Amino acid sequence: MIYCLNTSTIKPQALMDKIRLVGEAGYDGIELWLNDVWEFVARGGEVSDVEKAIADQGMIVPSVIAMRQWGDFDGWEHQLVLDEARRRFALGARLGAPFIVATPPLEMEETGHLPERYCELLKIGREEGIRPTFEYISFFRSVHTLKQAWEIVQRSGEDDATLILDAFHNWNSESTLEDLREIPLDKISHYHIDDATQGKGPGSQTDPDRVMIGDGQIDLAAEIEVLREIGYDGTVSLELFNAEWWAKDPAETLKIGLERMKELFGE
Repeated sequence: MIYCLNTSTIKPQALMDKIRLVGEAGYDGIELWLNDVWEFVARGGEVSDVEKAIADQGMIVPSVIAMRQWGDFDGWEHQLVLDEARRRFALGARLGAPFIVATPPLEMEETGHLPERYCELLKIGREEGIRPTFEYISFFRSVHTLKQAWEIVQRSGEDDATLILDAFHNWNSESTLEDLREIPLDKISHYHIDDATQGKGPGSQTDPDRVMIGDGQIDLAAEIEVLREIGYDGTVSLELFNAEWWAKDPAETLKIGLERMKELFGE
């Protein structure tokens, strides 16, 4: 496996500190949030500084986050979103990311239009040199299960359509291992790994409930075994949104996270 860190795990740190800390901790890659890059540039930094910092640490960028609202609006508002998509896709491609995460609407329950909208993103991605990968969110009202997400990817009819997988969302939505087995290897872009807090059932948890792998209640070993059956041996990112871990020494958080990922994958 190629071990990466989604920078939400150490969110309070400044962008350049995140890159340095993740590299020094021994991760293979760093999954960046584009808003962090925009903020860095707004404060006088250059995108080339970010590129150099990543290269100096010898890391890859497996994907960038995120493209939102592409399924929320119509008319001129939707055109503004597509313009923003092009801007984000261009930045992600410059940073060397092969994928950018595309998330569905938060509140809208209608999903029939999403395959066509996803195709629009794929077209822009081909022009900008990056592939939007579909992510479902288990606590959103639109696409909130793995099965729903896979149906949308299939209905797009595009060869370059993919899914990004997430252990927390799979568990929280009560998606099954059989659902996971339905996903072909070439349709998996990346894998987010995390755990779910103890004492709260699936369907009741949101981002702050994610805990360090091994501290929660998800049978991660069973899910990883299915990924091995599929043949997946690509990139995996530790992705937490947990205030208790944000308050800790980020170097220690990164050390523990990498050790537990390697232990979980048997390396």
